[in-house]
Amino acid sequence: MFRGLSIGVVIPAFNEEQSIAHAVAAVPDLVDVVIVVDDASLDDTAGAAERVTRAQGETRFEIIRHAENRGVGGAIVTGYRRGLSLGLDVAVVMAGDGQMDPADLEGLLAPIADDVADYAKGNRFLHPDVWRAMPAARLVGNLVLSAATRLTSGYRHVFDSQCGYTAITRRALASIDLDRVFPRYGYPNDLLARLHAAEMRVVDVPVRPVYGPGWKSGIGIHTVVYPVAFVLLRSWATRVAAERAPALPERAPES
Repeated sequence: MFRGLSIGVVIPAFNEEQSIAHAVAAVPDLVDVVIVVDDASLDDTAGAAERVTRAQGETRFEIIRHAENRGVGGAIVTGYRRGLSLGLDVAVVMAGDGQMDPADLEGLLAPIADDVADYAKGNRFLHPDVWRAMPAARLVGNLVLSAATRLTSGYRHVFDSQCGYTAITRRALASIDLDRVFPRYGYPNDLLARLHAAEMRVVDVPVRPVYGPGWKSGIGIHTVVYPVAFVLLRSWATRVAAERAPALPERAPES
């Protein structure tokens, strides 16, 4: 619990056998439920997660396995749905590769507990270490995508759109159609546009950029041009259409 709110952490993981144990073990004690979603990994990601939870005697962990790979967005949505079914107040996303600092979790939850945000997202560019710690390829890619997402999502005040360290309320999850959220790379860009159309409050929170030795970017030209360019255009069109749609008339109270 955090200030009276029940907290769940969703950990999407694909081929993270070497890092998932660290990511799972690092989840702070304030978290009530941890949902690891193994997105049809080709290695023993799920087994590694199970072993560390057994070793620590943890009972708050659940492991869900996808039979087929659905992408990071699809894995997160699976975790969100499980969190909704459990009645959790807030769902946090922490990556299976351990690239998120657990010490930042309370700062991410604070705007939600203060009722000034429905969705709090990490912004590594607000942290002084970003220019030193973030690899050059990731730095350039994030700057470009963040600038584009500001335009397509409608949230002109947010940045670092690709940061996956986020916290979302039950209310915000209920306001969007999870079945229509883009499931693969480009998921966070699409989600922001849908949250804007639903008039959800979004804030940026400083988080520490974490990149371990041997880190390699999964972003390439093919990744940016397709599907991200497509996702940005689609999410912009969907948001604009939703925001321009006439409001449905209120039903008159029955006599």
